[in-house]
Parts: sequence; C-alpha cells; structure tokens
Amino acid sequence: MQILNRDKWFLHPVFLFGFSVVAMATFLFLCIYWYIEVNAVLEAVIDKFNLDPLQFMEYQAGVIIMVLSLLMGIIMTGILMIFSYSQKTFQLYRLQNNFISSFTHELKTPVTSLKLYLETFLKYNLSVEERRKYLKYMIQDVTRLSDNISSILNLARIESKNYQGEFEIAGLVERVKTIYKEGGHLFENCDINIENNLEHEFYYPINSLLFEMLLMNLATNAVKYNRSEKPKLTISFVLQRKDLYINFIDNGIGINKHEVRKIFRKFYQIGHADDMSAKGSGLGLYMVKNIVRIHNWKIKAASRKNKNGAIFTLILPQEGRKIGNKNIVWEN
Repeated sequence: MQILNRDKWFLHPVFLFGFSVVAMATFLFLCIYWYIEVNAVLEAVIDKFNLDPLQFMEYQAGVIIMVLSLLMGIIMTGILMIFSYSQKTFQLYRLQNNFISSFTHELKTPVTSLKLYLETFLKYNLSVEERRKYLKYMIQDVTRLSDNISSILNLARIESKNYQGEFEIAGLVERVKTIYKEGGHLFENCDINIENNLEHEFYYPINSLLFEMLLMNLATNAVKYNRSEKPKLTISFVLQRKDLYINFIDNGIGINKHEVRKIFRKFYQIGHADDMSAKGSGLGLYMVKNIVRIHNWKIKAASRKNKNGAIFTLILPQEGRKIGNKNIVWEN
C-alpha cells in the first residue's frame, strides 16, 4: 500500500500547496479589484447626488484592506501548517513502512534458516562434525531472532522520559572489556580492541543492562555496515577538557554527511526496504541515543577523515551529576 498514488499527481501535497497559494493570491487580487470598482461606483453616486463623502469613505479603505490582509495571513499560516504536518505524516509513514518491511525480513530470515537446518537433521544422517556446524549456525540464528525481539520489548521502556532503573557505580574500562569478552561469540569475525593509554579507571553510575545494550548495538552497527574482509572496532578512552570521551572507531563504510543527523532517528535505516539494501530494524542507534540520554551523556557520529569507517563518540562529563539517588564519582 502506498500513501500516495503516483498516477494522481494532483493529489500530491506540493501541488495542493502551490495550487492553494495561487488560489489565495487570486482571491486577494479579486477582492482588491472589486473593492476599487465598487469604490469608483460609490464615488460616482456621491458626486451625482451631492452626498456627504464622509458617510461612505471615512476609514473604509484602510479597514477593508487591513481585514483582508489579516484574513489572508491567517489562511496562509493555516496552509503552511497543513503542508508541514502533511510532509511529517508522509515521512513518518515512509519510515514506519520501511521498518515493517525490514523488521519482517529480519524475523523471517532466521526462522527460515532454522527450519532448513532442522529439516536437514531429519532427512540426513549427519556426522558429529556436521551436526556441530549446523548447531552453531542455528544458535546464531536464534541469537539474531532474540536480539530483534528484545529490541522491540525494550523500546517502550527506554523511550520513557521518567525511566526508573537501577544504577550502580562501575569502572567503565573494565566493564567494557567484560561485556565484549562475554559477548565475543556474537562478533567472532570482528577484531575488537580496547585502548586505555591513560592507564587508570573511570567510575560512573550506569544501568548495567542498558550499558550492555548500548555497547552491543554500537558493535553490531560496526559489523553490519562493513565491507572489509576483517571488520575492526577500536574502543579508546580519552580525556578532553576534563570530560571523558569514549570513541568507537570502525573500518566500515562510514556515514554520509547528510545522514549524520538522521541515523539516530526512530526507524531510520541506511538503504531502502524495497530492494532490501536497508539492514536491521532501524532501532539500534535510536535506542543508543535514548540510553545516552538516560545517563545524561552525549553522543556524536562522524566519518573518519581520509579513511574508511565511522566514529561514534560518547561524551561523559566530569562534573558531579545526579541520576536517581546516585552521584557520579571520578577517581584516578
């Protein structure tokens, strides 16, 4: 289903807006023209019967023009608002349609794969080595399916502006190492390196579940949008102006300038669902942004200069802040 029928060009919002503007301009022109004509007739009547012109003409011109101009301003403002909301609605529909198509594909693909592997187990007497190989593939598909379902289940909770979660003070360097070590099987083909040239720990209050989700989404993004033979992800800890910068640097395809501000939007995906060039659900980076917001941090993205890949940077302030009943602690 399409929100607009391309054959019916006269129903396109841009055409309707332009047509409305022309119609309103014509209306204003005719009103002024008819006013001048009527005014000329009134002047002729006044001259013919020697009437007092003040009875007819005093303030008449100014009031009528002012009222017409005010009405025109109101009409134009309304048209602009309608056009703006129409475009936003169309964009939202397109994003949701893209999300539904892509997410359906993301759910259907592992299910189809699992069915194929199970049918293979039933039809053939496989060796132990072959069984292990297929079981490994099945576990990967189940993990992929589980991640997609979890992203939907966690979305509403993460979107809440009054998120009530438990925060604990943790060393970020050690926590990042632990999370990627325990989840290493999810990124077997990716070389993940963690650099901390400062050689000391940084303690911040974090929600463990959300922080792990943030790290996993950034790593998944680095692998998903990567055409290198060996995907690489480097996480570095840097102090700038006393704030902590955690850089996630990959060797993937990078980010176009016009998409930098869009990638954190809900349902936004690089590519198109129609040709299946769009990957994932379009929720990963959106959840990352909301997790960052919940922690009172900041995040920015950019392409690497003169190199392939993208850089996602988490910015954590040094100043003591309050999250729930926890205060940030900074230790060297």
